[in-house]
Amino acid sequence: MIKVCASGGVFSEVDHPMHQQFTNAELSMIVEIAGMAERSVAAHCHGKAGIMAALEAGVRTIEHGTYLDEECVVAMREADAILVPTRSVIDALRDLPLPAFAQRKGAAVAAQHEDAVRLAIEGGVQIAAGSDVVFNVSAGGLSWGCHGREVGLLGDAGLSPLAAIEAATANGPLTLGAQAPRSGVLAVGYDADVITLDADPLANLRVLAGPEHVTNVWRAGQQWKGADAGRSTPDLVGAQRGSA
Repeated sequence: MIKVCASGGVFSEVDHPMHQQFTNAELSMIVEIAGMAERSVAAHCHGKAGIMAALEAGVRTIEHGTYLDEECVVAMREADAILVPTRSVIDALRDLPLPAFAQRKGAAVAAQHEDAVRLAIEGGVQIAAGSDVVFNVSAGGLSWGCHGREVGLLGDAGLSPLAAIEAATANGPLTLGAQAPRSGVLAVGYDADVITLDADPLANLRVLAGPEHVTNVWRAGQQWKGADAGRSTPDLVGAQRGSA
């Protein structure tokens, strides 16, 4: 996948989240060239102008979607585009010690984002979970290992528990187009990456954010956590990736 910044961002000092960063022609060329290598394009977009231009160019995913409106929702459905809200990174902006310029932009984005995601969900836009996490363990809610928070936040924004889990499993590979791995569903021939829990995530999505609730982990049929860690499990080979 190729990711392009179709709008400004929060952590970048000299732009604004509402501003479109590339012309429509440039975005179309990016999508065309990426397609030559069978790669889909993800567009970082906060503002509506960037969202609409990216959709017109044929991007596969809109990342964030903070200022989307009803027109954007219709355009996303018509383009069969996927929204990757990254609720966890937007939610964490409220509590991070940021430079003044990022605090101002972050507060504005955080105040708007959940409503935009709810609008997309109500409008039938397909959702895939993504965290946008880029920091180490010292960064709290933005750290590696905190990805499970995203599922609960998607539930807060209006996804049913099952739909939120599907966003974190089955829908992930859909963002990658022709280069998607055979993963995300329980099916023969798919990656056997599976977790088991000691609680029901359909009753409480937030158990997915607690490592203490994860009792077993398999990756490609190899158990990495649990009583038999280090052993392969033939019954799981070809089963599924990311199940909860």
